Amino acid sequence: MQHTNSNSHSLEEVHESVAVGQNTSVWKKILAFFGPAYMISVGYMDPGNWATDIAGGSQFGYTLLWVLLMSNIMALLLQSLSARLGIVSRRDLAQASRETYSKGVNYVLYGLAEIAIAACDLAEVLGMAIGLKLLFDLPLLWGVSITMFDTFLLLFLMNKGIKKMEAFIIGLIAIIGLSFLAEMFFAKPDLAEAAKGLIPSIPSSAALYIAIGIIGATVMPHNLYLHSSLVQTRKFDRTFKGIKQAIRYNFIDSFIALNMAFFVNAAILILAAATFYTNGFHEVADIQDAHKLLEPMLGSGWAAPLFALALIAAGQSSTITGTLAGQIVMEGYLNLRIQPWVRRIVTRLIAIAPAFLTILYFGEESTGELLVFSQVILSLQLGFAIIPLIHFVSDKKKMKEFAIGNVTKIASWAIALVIVSLNAKLVYDEIYSWLTTSENPVYIWVFVVPLALAAAGLLVYIIVEPIIAKQRDSAKLVPHQNQMTLKDLPQRQVYRNIALALDFSKTDTRSISSALQLGGQEAQYTLIHIVETVGAMIHGDQAEDYETNSDMEYLVKYKESLEERGYSVNIRLNFGSPKKQIPLIINEGNFDILILGAHGHNWMKDIIFGTTVDAVRHKVKIPLLIIKD
Repeated sequence: MQHTNSNSHSLEEVHESVAVGQNTSVWKKILAFFGPAYMISVGYMDPGNWATDIAGGSQFGYTLLWVLLMSNIMALLLQSLSARLGIVSRRDLAQASRETYSKGVNYVLYGLAEIAIAACDLAEVLGMAIGLKLLFDLPLLWGVSITMFDTFLLLFLMNKGIKKMEAFIIGLIAIIGLSFLAEMFFAKPDLAEAAKGLIPSIPSSAALYIAIGIIGATVMPHNLYLHSSLVQTRKFDRTFKGIKQAIRYNFIDSFIALNMAFFVNAAILILAAATFYTNGFHEVADIQDAHKLLEPMLGSGWAAPLFALALIAAGQSSTITGTLAGQIVMEGYLNLRIQPWVRRIVTRLIAIAPAFLTILYFGEESTGELLVFSQVILSLQLGFAIIPLIHFVSDKKKMKEFAIGNVTKIASWAIALVIVSLNAKLVYDEIYSWLTTSENPVYIWVFVVPLALAAAGLLVYIIVEPIIAKQRDSAKLVPHQNQMTLKDLPQRQVYRNIALALDFSKTDTRSISSALQLGGQEAQYTLIHIVETVGAMIHGDQAEDYETNSDMEYLVKYKESLEERGYSVNIRLNFGSPKKQIPLIINEGNFDILILGAHGHNWMKDIIFGTTVDAVRHKVKIPLLIIKD
């Protein structure tokens, strides 16, 4: 177990492992980028989706088909935002959150992400176990135990390379797709009635519960973390044109893969509606019951085995991506890396435990309800992943010219509002129901209500904190110089080559004013700033962290502001300790004077480490002007 440095890459073992040729044809480039979205798409057709789709189709016919379509549109937009974040910033969603929010908030967000992954993995474990039972008549507890061993399949595939893993996943998707194509042929659904299901309507509160489950099963929080990491497996030309091309090709990848997932989900719901709802079987919410009824109702001996085979393929493919997401979340939020096989076994054990307990205490017939409940849990986690994602891809400082435009921003916030509003209504309805029917409502008031309020408070915090932080930063934005102050300065030259060490505090204004009074219009000014982040110290001028990029932007703004007024300015951005780097720059250059700002004191820190001013003044060989705040 080890902590990673701040510049460590997401999924280090496969980072930029797939090279995209710059001189190849367009189609070869597109094919090189294809893959990540197919690994994402399996999460949109996992056993949890099956449970909610079957429940929706059997209880409400084709009525909730529009929810699937809406969820798919939401998923396409959100996954494209996730891919954009990874491509442009070279950070996954968890890493970006760690760099934005406080440590305490990140621990909570990490916990919520782990709950979402455990809920997702639970659905996959149960789905595979049910599939094994349906196909081989294997007891569910045995099936749950067997799923433990597919973690070793994941390790084997990772060692073979990311493209081999993607090919394996695409093969499983093909099995699912072909199986349901055959099921549709057997079911012969009423396509006119199915088309009416695309008109939005929620007939009851039970339908709302299923609809939220469908959204949770379709737009999955762990997929947002996963996609932002998987797109970083491609190594491409990091010019403006290269990044733009990568974003476009990844969108095409997502469009094809997620629409395939939509057709699979729609096929499951239509199958349930055509087979069960139209024949009066309105309570088929269990995958096992669906399997039993398919063969006699469709009149084909192939219907039931194909259904079970597709279920096993869905569970197997989804479990691979779920454990990868667990690794990304742990490394991103906690800056912590453990052996991949340990991480994957731990993830699987977290999912197996509730499945075992549920089957032991409530019996095998309870698995259908547990699957739907796991998808509702996923939906409740969505806001905590979507809202930070929208903030990050809207931030022009982090994303530069690749920040999303106003139309995309409005659509993204609208999706977030819909999801959060539906979840808020669901939570309110459930708590109200518990309070009115419980024999001891005091326990709900003491434990459940404060938890719900705390979750709401956290949601508000992650919405407003980046906005407040941006306003805080804008107050510190450079240049600080007042135009009138500079215009009225006396123009006299005392020094010809002046160095200024800046720290982007308000002291900079006085430092620059003093320098201009000493040098006037004829002097040459060199603005110096030292980046002190861990990544900058380790990687030097190869660092691409947020602070390095921001500091360079600030220096450029200072330079441009002064040049507009007719001053000649150079800039120097160095990395490491200011106590060492400033004297190094000064002693190597041909400067007449160094101007250095001194502001504020942390007395204990000054006693232990000494001040920058004291360290610099003993090492430089030219006059030093200290400007105090």
